[in-house]
Amino acid sequence: MTSRRRAATAPAALTCGAALLVGIACTGGAAAAGDSDGGEGDLAHKSAQQISDDALHQLVAAQSLRLRTSTSADPTTLDLTLDRAGNCTGAVAKGSLGRVELVKRGNEVWMKPNAAFWKSQLPGDKGDRAAAKYKDTYLHGTTRNTFLRGLSAACDLRAFQKSAAGPDKEQSPPGAPSPSVTPTLTKGQPTTQDGTRVLPVTKKVDGAVQTLYVAIDGKHYPRKLTAEADHQSATILLSDYGTPVSDTTPPPDRTADISALDDLMRGSQGQQDTQTA
Repeated sequence: MTSRRRAATAPAALTCGAALLVGIACTGGAAAAGDSDGGEGDLAHKSAQQISDDALHQLVAAQSLRLRTSTSADPTTLDLTLDRAGNCTGAVAKGSLGRVELVKRGNEVWMKPNAAFWKSQLPGDKGDRAAAKYKDTYLHGTTRNTFLRGLSAACDLRAFQKSAAGPDKEQSPPGAPSPSVTPTLTKGQPTTQDGTRVLPVTKKVDGAVQTLYVAIDGKHYPRKLTAEADHQSATILLSDYGTPVSDTTPPPDRTADISALDDLMRGSQGQQDTQTA
């Protein structure tokens, strides 16, 4: 995997998460609201569509949040706390190909790869040597660096919110297939998500099932979204709304310039070219 391809996995996972939220928010149908509370608080007398719309509004208005994503179709996972200023902390993982801890403040980016990352990027013992040399070390640069710019694209909360808001509900994307049945949202039974009371809202259409879990108490933030289709599944967890992103950055004695990664990648590519010549 090249550094450019590796960097692209984070924004791809973020875009996928936003697309799932759009899918459940823009349905056009709504089940009737119930007649009693049933533990649903002030959501009891709202339709499933109203609840979904309210949750999306709260998401789009959030100044910061924690985002976790996973899918059975791809080992890429995100665990990031991010804000509308583009700052974030957390990690991007790619299964056996490694994990990268990430810190972004403004246009400055720090990344700390684990040993599996180095071994997946560099052939032979070069990966082992890099893992030993840069153990517990952050590589630092700015978003002018192509790799860091791609990796830290997942820190863009504004872009995620814009994607989650989706197109105008009255319009369908050009060429988009019409569902065989108009999807209708239905309310489930109250449950809990990470200690927070939530109400599930489910959409089923053309064999796909999406469930949005909305906070019952306080602001009705979306807390979890699951999607299942064609024997594949995906999950988004959203929490810590309004919690500031830590402004702590790695100290200089644990930091190396990002050019070290560029040099290693160029050396690795040159070695491969020599072996295949």
